[in-house]
Amino acid sequence: MALLSFLRKATFSHGIHPPENKDTSDMAIKRLPFAPRVVVPLSQHFGAPAVALVKPGQEVVRGEPIARAEGFLSVPMHAPVTGVVESVGLMASARGPKVPSIVIKTHAAASQRVLWGAPRDVGDMDAEAIILAIQDTGMVGLGGAGFPTHVKLSVPKKYTIDTLVVNGCECEPYLTTDHRMMVEYPQDLIAGIHIAMKAVGAGRALIGIEDNKPDAARALRGCIPQGAPIDVVEVETKYPQGSEKLLIKTLLGREVPSGGYPYEIGVVVQNVATLAQLAQLLPESQGLIERVVTISGPGVKKPGNYLVPLGTPLRFVLEQVGFSGDASQLILGGPMMGNSVASLDVPVTKTVSGILVMSQGKEERGAGKVHPCIRCGKCLEACPVNLNPSQLGRLAAKREYKMMEERFHLNDCFECGCCSYVCPSNIPLVQYFRIAKSVNRERAA
Repeated sequence: MALLSFLRKATFSHGIHPPENKDTSDMAIKRLPFAPRVVVPLSQHFGAPAVALVKPGQEVVRGEPIARAEGFLSVPMHAPVTGVVESVGLMASARGPKVPSIVIKTHAAASQRVLWGAPRDVGDMDAEAIILAIQDTGMVGLGGAGFPTHVKLSVPKKYTIDTLVVNGCECEPYLTTDHRMMVEYPQDLIAGIHIAMKAVGAGRALIGIEDNKPDAARALRGCIPQGAPIDVVEVETKYPQGSEKLLIKTLLGREVPSGGYPYEIGVVVQNVATLAQLAQLLPESQGLIERVVTISGPGVKKPGNYLVPLGTPLRFVLEQVGFSGDASQLILGGPMMGNSVASLDVPVTKTVSGILVMSQGKEERGAGKVHPCIRCGKCLEACPVNLNPSQLGRLAAKREYKMMEERFHLNDCFECGCCSYVCPSNIPLVQYFRIAKSVNRERAA
């Protein structure tokens, strides 16, 4: 019994084991063709939207800054293609409302080489210079949250960071972008880890990888210099292992206080794709203009991991991979935490890690009749942060949103969807919680 306990991989309590469906995990990253027209929203991140620097009719080259950051909690935008600016105005977004965007018509004859940037020695830069340079890249968390990377690395001076936790779990079903980045660009990831460690002053780094990715673990271990304070830790494959607070608990046994931040317990967390991209961009003074996206699901003829220029319309992406359907079949991200889209004409943005194309089957799309709660307790057993989703759901039905926040810790919910997944009554609990949070934010504002 003691031996079994020793061999068991580190993990957190509760959680679920949905089907992985990671059929694209062994598919190498391929470049998607450039669309005839791209749409670059000025808000692809948490914080203030960027401010346009270009005007209609202006020629731009690939990699050129086209929008500046509006303050510290913001990032700039760069031209994903060489072309001419068609318009600067409101365009459709994945969530529905139109948002300020820059539309660029792609020059069909252009080579689409990155023609902006200049080499620099990142090793000579101090922490403050690194953070400013990271903001200039326009980098945000590529795991899907979209929080500006330079802000996350700007730790308040009264806190000391001892550990950089590198998140390589990618626990969402279907998604394999992080997996392929670790396998194909392990040296870039290790270089990015060193940059982030210097920025936050961390003495060591732990790379957490779920044990369903042994090839990624091998690739990274083979690139870590001897004696470097970087370790790869394989953890149990379980959803939502990739949540930063849960990964900290798994790797370090530390608990982020309710309503608190990882830096309060000496930790900063970064996604593997984010760090690998930083290592590619910073030495060349370039901006984020493309990202790897997993395109998968039963409604796709050519699934895989594709390098997609930011701003590429979904309609064009889907034409390249063999899809004929409508927007109701699409999920941006994974099936657990992803979002549906309002139109096929919305663009791929910095936060899009996956495009999941479902077929018309009700079971596949999660549709079904909602029944009253039978108080079975399955949602309590699944919740990784030990909330009472059943109670929260009943309060949401009564619109007791303030009580949900003040007495039942609504804001500790990070909307992983475990409760909705296990509910035998098919109650869309996580959707109720999102509505409650939105109402509370509006009231507070």
